[in-house]
Amino acid sequence: MKKISVIDSHTGGEPTRVVIAGGPDLGPGSVADQLEVFREHHDRFRSAVVNEPRGSDVLVGALLVEPSDKSCVCGVIFFNNVGCLAMCGHGTIGLVVTLAHRGKIKPGEHKIETPVGIVTATLQESGEVSVANVPSFRKTKAATVEVPGVGKITGDVAWGGNWFFLVGEPGRELALANVEALTDLSWRIRQAVNTQGFPEVDHVELFGPPQNGGDSRNFVLCPGKAYDRSPCGTGTSAKLACLAVDGELAEGDMWIQESILGSKFTGQFRWLNRERGEVIPIITGSAHVNAEATLLLNERDPFCWGIR
Repeated sequence: MKKISVIDSHTGGEPTRVVIAGGPDLGPGSVADQLEVFREHHDRFRSAVVNEPRGSDVLVGALLVEPSDKSCVCGVIFFNNVGCLAMCGHGTIGLVVTLAHRGKIKPGEHKIETPVGIVTATLQESGEVSVANVPSFRKTKAATVEVPGVGKITGDVAWGGNWFFLVGEPGRELALANVEALTDLSWRIRQAVNTQGFPEVDHVELFGPPQNGGDSRNFVLCPGKAYDRSPCGTGTSAKLACLAVDGELAEGDMWIQESILGSKFTGQFRWLNRERGEVIPIITGSAHVNAEATLLLNERDPFCWGIR
């Protein structure tokens, strides 16, 4: 019987499960190196932690690992129902709140090593967390793809720690009542984008008018076909990069991004390189710890390693 200690939280409605003990030995090296070991040799561990019957399609896992940069409080590998994630904004906020819950950190700045670079998270006295994300940028403006059963869809391809196709005004209200239709549309867009020039894109982000006092509302479809309950930290980062290069948001100004649930992230950016259109996004949100648990892995259980 193998035991895995986890702490669950949610950030704006999106769950994060932090593995604090019982994870696999990934050897030395950077977090990026450890990610490759995890991906190649421990995929059933990933599935056991986040997939049914212990988890769900929406759950994001965060495996604590040893950072190669000793200025970092920890390293982390994020994963979901179908694989690993390069970075996760809501998950970083959940991780920081989890570390504070365990008494590992206090309010202030804390560096965290991710597979795509070091991010700086600031735990505020209020309990909110601000994440200075990895450099973000737009790769392609106004790319048009032909979506079967829908027609031509135009959007921006941008990096915010993950690759996104960002679509404004999708022609459907961004409301919970329309989740099935929005999921179908986003999945069709994803498949079209991947086969028509942008195979790296694994997130689709639809934007519409705000409904809860923000600047915009989004619907984000994640790689495993689950929608993000939060406003999506990496997706908001990608959006900020596009707003910056289009001159629609000034350095230091606030952008309030609503999720499909109405939860909010506040975003702003600072320029890293204007000529290349690179920004450092800063995403602020709140997370809440809601469970401490021990997962039990019994090899006699036919679904010990999750339902894939």
